[in-house]
Amino acid sequence: MEMEEKQLSRRWDGYMDWRGKAALRGKHGGMRAAFFVLVVEVLENLAYLANASNLVLYLWHYMHFSPSESANSVTNFMGTAFVLALVGGFLSDAFLTTYHIYIISAVIQFLGLVILTAQAHSSSLKPPKCDSTRPDIPCQQVDGPKAAMLFLGLYLVALGVGGIKGSLPSHGAEQFDESTPLGRKQRSTFFNYFVFSLSCGALIAVTLVVWIEDNKGWQWGFGISTLTILLSIPVFLGGSTFYKNKIPLGSPFTTISKVLVASLLNTCTPRTSSNAIASMTTSPSPTPLFAKDGKIVHDKASTSLDCPTESLKFLNRAALNEPAYAPLKCSVQQVEEVKIVIKILPIFTCTIILNCCLAQLSTFSVQQAATMNTNLGSLKVPPASLPVFPIVFIMILAPLYDHIIIPFARRVKKSETGISHLQRIGIGLFLSIIAMAVAALVEIKRKNVATGSGLLNSTRPLPVTFLWIGFQYLFLGSADLFTLAGLLEFFFTEAPFSMRSLATSLSFASLAMGFYLSSVIVTVVNSVTGGSGHKPWLSGSNLNNYQLERFYWLMCALSGLNFLLYLFWATKYKYRSTQNKS
Repeated sequence: MEMEEKQLSRRWDGYMDWRGKAALRGKHGGMRAAFFVLVVEVLENLAYLANASNLVLYLWHYMHFSPSESANSVTNFMGTAFVLALVGGFLSDAFLTTYHIYIISAVIQFLGLVILTAQAHSSSLKPPKCDSTRPDIPCQQVDGPKAAMLFLGLYLVALGVGGIKGSLPSHGAEQFDESTPLGRKQRSTFFNYFVFSLSCGALIAVTLVVWIEDNKGWQWGFGISTLTILLSIPVFLGGSTFYKNKIPLGSPFTTISKVLVASLLNTCTPRTSSNAIASMTTSPSPTPLFAKDGKIVHDKASTSLDCPTESLKFLNRAALNEPAYAPLKCSVQQVEEVKIVIKILPIFTCTIILNCCLAQLSTFSVQQAATMNTNLGSLKVPPASLPVFPIVFIMILAPLYDHIIIPFARRVKKSETGISHLQRIGIGLFLSIIAMAVAALVEIKRKNVATGSGLLNSTRPLPVTFLWIGFQYLFLGSADLFTLAGLLEFFFTEAPFSMRSLATSLSFASLAMGFYLSSVIVTVVNSVTGGSGHKPWLSGSNLNNYQLERFYWLMCALSGLNFLLYLFWATKYKYRSTQNKS
């Protein structure tokens, strides 16, 4: 009997191991389990970014899209990949574990890369090469079955990437004991090193793999990505005996929809003494977290309340004892969980403009560098390797931030986090303003060189080093480090237990919205500036004739307005617990 009680006390409530049995403290979870996740993130991001960072040039030079069409195709592809993270997060919370979602998603991405590798390898599956002797004849853009094959491969990759991004970060973060200060500090360290690992994969992708794509052929680049994502599967499975996996609790959208509909239907219901707001003791049992032995555990942050809070009071009617429609009777916990989701949405929205700026690193910034002198001594650097600047900076800054800056801030501010999640996100948003101003100034310099050298209408490389583009990469890379790591930890710690994977995937959904918004802004800008006989800012086959600097100034202004809006929402936000306060 004593042995059985001891075994029960060791169990991680709400978690199971890879075989479906109860997860045990000391055996499952911890930094050992998270280490496998960090290694897998290196491989996963290498496989994804090796092609995404250079894809705009593949579509431009080999599939014969125009520069703006290439840019939009890449932003649509990357946007789809990141928005599908919501699907991965939803499935992880509702039906399958993050463990299973990663494996399934990696296999899907592998299949997509096999298709792209086959197309890049066979000339019969690509459009005919341009006739260099007849520059007056436009190149034939990929179409028909060849285009279908291209987009099938791309969007299978996007589906796989989405599932991985929606499951892997929360899978790693779930390995720590959040009930202890040490566990929370380790979890914060994990998110910092998750971004570090992401950058390690990106460093290999934008240097070695991009060089291979440009010098040995795209079939080699796609092939390396295919082998890398395949390798990530046995590495991930290698940590199976150490993982603790959160038990799926059903669709979070069901709870959200139920509370919203109930509060609306109950608006006209009179509030009498017999129809008071349901308390935790009189309301239906909130959605429990079941361990394998049937033990029930609740989200402590939610169940500490006996009645609904005063914020977002219109939702409190969902917890009436006598609702207008009995099947929609909600508990106080359910109401409070939906309030949490609604409160974090403005923070999510304010990061979309930043990610719209980041989209330029994979599109126009690469095309800018392609028009410049990319030689470093005797070495010719591929334009798509430019992200090496922010990547190296992130790899240096992430450990410094975790081991020096944060401990110092904790001592000075006498708080557990040192720098709060919202402060960290705000720093990233401010840096994006500077980045867009720098990008505009660098483009002005590039255009001045093109005009002064008489190459404005030429496709020859300009006599100016591509290293100038590195400045905008540096500022945007720094912004990405602060914002992405801050968002991942913010959404994970603030979201209800039953919705953590879905909430964490909002970090990548914000990237998706940013990429989609970039495509929309490019289209709108061309539509507005192309009227009355004027040439649109961002159209044509020669980037030197674009008004790209004006576009960057527009993005700088939008980023400034977005930052002010963020300050408004961030100052109003109240953390769920004092653990996250600055």
